[in-house]
Amino acid sequence: MVSNTKVLVRGVNWIGDAVMSAPALRAVKGAYPDADITLLANPTVASLFEKDPHIGAIVKYEDVYRTLSGRLRLSRRLKMENFSTAILLQNAFDAAFIAWLARIGQRVGYNRDARGVLLTKAVAVTSETLQLHHCHYYLNMLTSVGLNAPYRLPWIYLAGQERQSALEALSHLRRPVIGINPGAAFGSAKRWPPERFATLIGRIIKEKGGSAVLFGSEKLIDPDILAPTAADAAAGTFLDLTGKTSVRQLCATIANCDLLITNDSGPMHIAYAVGTPVLAIFGSTSPELTGPPEIPAHPEFSYRHRVIRKPVRCAPCFKRTCEHLTCMNAISAADVFNEIDSLWGRRKAVFFDRDGTLCEDADYLNSFDDFRPYDGLERIKVLKDKGYMLIGISNQSGIGRGIVNEEFVKALHQVFIDKYGFDDFYYCRHIPADNCACRKPSPGMLLRARADHGIDLKNSIFVGDKNADMETALAVGARPIFFRTKKHTLSITGIRQISTLEELQAIV
Repeated sequence: MVSNTKVLVRGVNWIGDAVMSAPALRAVKGAYPDADITLLANPTVASLFEKDPHIGAIVKYEDVYRTLSGRLRLSRRLKMENFSTAILLQNAFDAAFIAWLARIGQRVGYNRDARGVLLTKAVAVTSETLQLHHCHYYLNMLTSVGLNAPYRLPWIYLAGQERQSALEALSHLRRPVIGINPGAAFGSAKRWPPERFATLIGRIIKEKGGSAVLFGSEKLIDPDILAPTAADAAAGTFLDLTGKTSVRQLCATIANCDLLITNDSGPMHIAYAVGTPVLAIFGSTSPELTGPPEIPAHPEFSYRHRVIRKPVRCAPCFKRTCEHLTCMNAISAADVFNEIDSLWGRRKAVFFDRDGTLCEDADYLNSFDDFRPYDGLERIKVLKDKGYMLIGISNQSGIGRGIVNEEFVKALHQVFIDKYGFDDFYYCRHIPADNCACRKPSPGMLLRARADHGIDLKNSIFVGDKNADMETALAVGARPIFFRTKKHTLSITGIRQISTLEELQAIV
């Protein structure tokens, strides 16, 4: 690790690849914790990372830089920044050429596209490398040059207002709200037939009683998809957003869907990086390489996903176009429709913050001697009679700070389960500087609970004594209830407040 240095990361060009490179970007910051990290990426990709705390600055690779004179101008601009290291996630010769022109002393990247001579650390591309999922492909480049690059699931950082705006945009729709992404910019070989999407949308509306939201670029969408459902727009069962959202609006809107059904495409990757369940249709490409990544043993957040594909001899072929589309034609609308229930959560829950809501806030509770449960805690089991699960959600940065024993935390949460009827208890062990996806007000723990238990977050409740608890509830559309204490005051308007757990039983 190097202090007082500046690192340039050349980002990739496609949205899906950019999402899969997010763990590598995070690892770069981890390897250079005191460095200023700058991302160089095209404007579309750059917008994904606007609020990413691991990136200090963004330089947009505008169209004006694509000529030779433009590249020279960009390289002069970068040279003035005095970068010590360039990490080239993009495989292109252009990325290495610009870093070389900018006289960046250390240039790290895969030895591809005849650019090895321009790199100071050229990482070999082996047959094994090419078999890695793309998330691990980017991480492998970093570990190959000696950097510590642990795998963490990709996460797109969204502001509370972005989430709220998207939630309001979908509020008139019948639930479940199922996103539909029928496009794929790479080529038509990745697109499931549009008439089957149309059939699927019709069944979602008629048989599930829900609604469909259409995403994607209008240039890629066959108008036949709209034909059977155009009349449903007025009834709150269909919303066409093709070509009508920015990248960040797309991310926030997908985050508020109950499920996304999609081809292998940028929106598919966005979905799992905001925690939305994904039903992915694969044909010419390989889910082992570019599908929803597997969840690690101790995830910060979680999601559910299913990949639908049919075994045919010619797939995966990785072609952009195909005159036969045998792989896609083999997948029926019924094949996709029948998987919806496995991903759509329908149980409801009351989520509880722990310290200050269920028990006295002892400031880093680390002993049963200091455990003081509130009056009425033993009676909240009656909420289960009303059909609610009971789930605890707790920030426990004391574990990350080394002042709270994690085994004690687990033992205490087991008491809530065994004695007070809780169904599960989640905690975040990270300190704020980790910028994790799970620490409240980020909704990661709620998303993991949804995945584990099939919970409908928008039909659930979050009770807490801090503004961060209320922000967490609002982030996923759950009903927030503020537990008044002398220690914290509520700064968000329009939220129901209680002062005892007995009051909660009366209003739920």
